[in-house]
Amino acid sequence: MHICDVAIAGGGPAGSMAAIHAASAGRDVILIEKNPSIGVKILLTGAGRCNLTNIAPMDVFIEKFGAQGQFLRTAFHKFSNEDLMDFFKSEGLELKDERQGRVFPATDRASSVTDTLKKCLEENKVRVMYKTNLLSITKKEGIFELHLNDDKKISAKKAVLATGGVSYPETGSNGDGLRIARQLGHTVTPLKAALVPLKTAESWIKELQGVALENIRVTFAAGGKKLISGIGELMFTHFGVSGPLVLDLSGAVMELVLKHKEARLFIDLKPGLDEAKLETRLLGDLNKMGRSQLLSVMEGLLPKRMAPVFLRIAGLDPLRKASQITKPERAEITRMLKQFQLTIKGSLSIDEGMVTNGGVSTKQINPRTMESRIVPGLYFAGEIIDGAAPSGGYNLQQAFSTGFLAGEETANA
Repeated sequence: MHICDVAIAGGGPAGSMAAIHAASAGRDVILIEKNPSIGVKILLTGAGRCNLTNIAPMDVFIEKFGAQGQFLRTAFHKFSNEDLMDFFKSEGLELKDERQGRVFPATDRASSVTDTLKKCLEENKVRVMYKTNLLSITKKEGIFELHLNDDKKISAKKAVLATGGVSYPETGSNGDGLRIARQLGHTVTPLKAALVPLKTAESWIKELQGVALENIRVTFAAGGKKLISGIGELMFTHFGVSGPLVLDLSGAVMELVLKHKEARLFIDLKPGLDEAKLETRLLGDLNKMGRSQLLSVMEGLLPKRMAPVFLRIAGLDPLRKASQITKPERAEITRMLKQFQLTIKGSLSIDEGMVTNGGVSTKQINPRTMESRIVPGLYFAGEIIDGAAPSGGYNLQQAFSTGFLAGEETANA
């Protein structure tokens, strides 16, 4: 029976990069992918544009992963954000950076990233087995046997598990790799949704579905504890709130909700102005538009669809003349612009989180090689590894970096 050098399960960013790098070193590589194409989850990232990394210094990347950051130090330095950007540019894919240092393909299409990876796999003669499920792995006399659907089997000298977590299972990340890791003796830390949209108690939220807020700040509060964001973006959904500011704090918010049953969300719609300056501006707008309806004034301060909802919550008639607004009413509008309040009751399920937090324990993986400390010759890469970072390209960089390191080590071992 033919024995390949490296068998890799999972054709996402981690598995694809591991395959490309191992094959470029002359190794015989087989990539197992359960979907009809590689990188299905990549196509969902960055709202279909693929925020593939960030221009931040690598120390920032390490910091973003919190307790797991130090584990990733070698991977990030072996294959940094600069290395990743150079890789794609060398393959003809131009990139651009946007707010908060987020990096996207210049095409604004995530498919440009997957097309580039697929081209590299073909050029390096990686054999990709599409529509193929990995069922289990055994090791006999130093050789891995990967048992697949339809009674197929692959034999390999080295194996890489890069099957992702459990978020968006329709993309293939349904936890199979974690199950196999457990069967091989590894500890899988508790799985939680990371970067997950939050549900609110207010029924009127449905009226704001699709409304985006930019350059705002959010504060979550419960039990005397506060979580305060930087300046950024939020998106209203039919069930609650999403967007970078919400997603980045969602894990910590859900800990508050689980402990206190709910958390309050305060949106500062005008973080660049304190209450005194904001009330002065509002007074100026009301005086200048005295004959206009209050709704017209508020549409100059808020997204058009949000203005009537805002005024209804404030208990104000949108058709009143701006000149008729009293000082107490003006103060209430100012307060709400600084503290627009919602109640967080929960989140979407882990299936719908952008990233899985939790996975194979980093204590059982060599950080310098990504090799298992339990099963020699078995490597891990990507989201299957415990840990997660905020949005901004950090999690995809982790996948590419750990995939590169695993590919390098399987080629050299």
